[in-house]
Amino acid sequence: MSKGTLYLIPTTLGKTPENNSIPEYTLEVIRKLEVFAVENLRSAVKFLQWVGETVPEYNIEFHQLNKHTSGEEIFEILRPLKAGKDVGILSEAGAPAVADPGAKLVKMAHQNGIRVVPLVGPSSILLALMASGFNGQSFAFHGYLPLDARPRKQMIQQLEGESRRHDRTQIFMEAPYRNNDLLKSILETCSDTTRLCVAVDITLPEEQIISKEIGHWKKSRKPDLNKRPAIFLLYGK
Repeated sequence: MSKGTLYLIPTTLGKTPENNSIPEYTLEVIRKLEVFAVENLRSAVKFLQWVGETVPEYNIEFHQLNKHTSGEEIFEILRPLKAGKDVGILSEAGAPAVADPGAKLVKMAHQNGIRVVPLVGPSSILLALMASGFNGQSFAFHGYLPLDARPRKQMIQQLEGESRRHDRTQIFMEAPYRNNDLLKSILETCSDTTRLCVAVDITLPEEQIISKEIGHWKKSRKPDLNKRPAIFLLYGK
């Protein structure tokens, strides 16, 4: 029996009045799948309802895949794949397996000779980099910075120094309800000539992408980032 295919399915970055980020081919793959590994069941069901014309919900097999899922539980998700069924990974938002627990399942799939297919869709990290005006030839994504203020500022200083020495764009993020604290730390820590881009609500009607030197950030009105998905990019020159 041939094995199934593991599809990596990007989801929308938020609620939009119309589809402006998911290609039709990706939607057609989603509509045929009967098994999904999902980070959050409730949001996954809402996304499938948004896609429309999918397999009826009562016929779909859902497996939870988040940061708390054990290796044994992830291995169980391989069973339908080994039995010849295709499986889709759905992240909470954006591209799965990037700053996302889906990478563990992808690794196991490769180890078991299962075909992995990444589908086209939105990635807030790449969209923010494209719109920043910073170096797109050399960049690094660091996920979440330390939670406590002192180590967070130390990390910001380290990333700024590395960016300046290696001509590298530094990309990171924060939990939406801590965005304003992170912005404050960046402005208190970095040199006035370092450039900062904050990309908020990418692809949504409320999208804001602000890219300028720290000195200009300090003098201008700050956007309210509270509870808004954001990507931060630093570029020291």
